[in-house]
Amino acid sequence: MVDPCRLTLADDVLGAAFAHAQADYPRESCGLVVLVGGAQRYRPCRNLADGQAHFVLSPEDYARAEGDGEVVAVVHSHPNAAPEPSEADRVMMERWGLPWLILNVPVGHWCLWYPDGYRPPLVGRTFSHGVLDCYSLIQDYYRERLGLALPDFERPDDWWAKGGNLYQEGFGRAGFVDVTGQALREHDVLLMQLRAPVPNHAGVYLGGDVLLHHVMGRLSGRETYSGFWERITQRVVRHVSRC
Repeated sequence: MVDPCRLTLADDVLGAAFAHAQADYPRESCGLVVLVGGAQRYRPCRNLADGQAHFVLSPEDYARAEGDGEVVAVVHSHPNAAPEPSEADRVMMERWGLPWLILNVPVGHWCLWYPDGYRPPLVGRTFSHGVLDCYSLIQDYYRERLGLALPDFERPDDWWAKGGNLYQEGFGRAGFVDVTGQALREHDVLLMQLRAPVPNHAGVYLGGDVLLHHVMGRLSGRETYSGFWERITQRVVRHVSRC
């Protein structure tokens, strides 16, 4: 196994990664550095994200690369931006447990980054759907405050507008029961319907009429619950460990 702290990228790998990034510009490119027979190879991957501002690396392409050899680094581009990790990049780097090569195109700067134990704050984190969003905030809150690990769910962009109903279908599997109509307790999860046909937003009730949540396009934070957020709440669920 390659020691990631001693990873030196081959020139042809950098060249191939930059060529891929230029070809995909202005969309983010993504790929993998794979050790095949003792030599580094760059494997371009499909970016399955709907938008241009982030990437979702194809699981099938990752599995194919793993079949070729040892994956030693994740690669993606930052079109028209510095090769520095965003907060979402830092979170995902920890999940992958691998170095990340970030390329700036079209200028051509690059930097190799390593996992360092980063955990985003509960208040003040940036929004990135599927990585840093309302559900990941609930996951982190329950892990940090209650020592409970909630399952993750795949969350495609705009799932609520594409026939999905993830909160309705998933809260039971995450260990929650419906307590709508009962007096609110600290740590209850509030399922809200925010300009959507189904509940598509959620937050944690902190007690004292305070809601902790993360809305798209804003930093995570605390707000007064009564008023707008209470009016759009469709369901209140409580973890079975708190019943």
